[in-house]
Amino acid sequence: MELNIDFIKAIIDEVDRSGLSTLKLETEGFKLSVEKAQPMQVVSTPVAVPAAPAAAEPAADVQPAQADVCGNVVTSPIVGTFYASASPEKPAYVKVGQRVQKGDVLFIVESMKLMNEITSEYDGTVEEIYVRDGQSLEYGQPVLRIV
Repeated sequence: MELNIDFIKAIIDEVDRSGLSTLKLETEGFKLSVEKAQPMQVVSTPVAVPAAPAAAEPAADVQPAQADVCGNVVTSPIVGTFYASASPEKPAYVKVGQRVQKGDVLFIVESMKLMNEITSEYDGTVEEIYVRDGQSLEYGQPVLRIV
């Protein structure tokens, strides 16, 4: 058996195609160890967050318990940072009590230096905003509720 680069590449390809996760080969004067990278697993567990007492400003990090929600909850379509307006000097796109129509811009999610305008899929009135300006968002996280 001759150990050359083609032989080593063939071993790597075979380990990649097989169910093996590691292979160690040792001959006189030569050692080879091949390990297949394992995909990272992300496990998430849903947690119900109790409703906060009524306040003048929307409470930070308050998310609706799914059973208590009426209306349409708008969630973040991507991971990023929530912005209520196009810039700090401009007014928020929407406020609690404001009427919105399908296609109206509700907020911005900044992700990877791109500003993504999130538009409404519903006609109705903004009943609650669950996050604050500049807060990090996860995919699927509730942002606001329209009734």
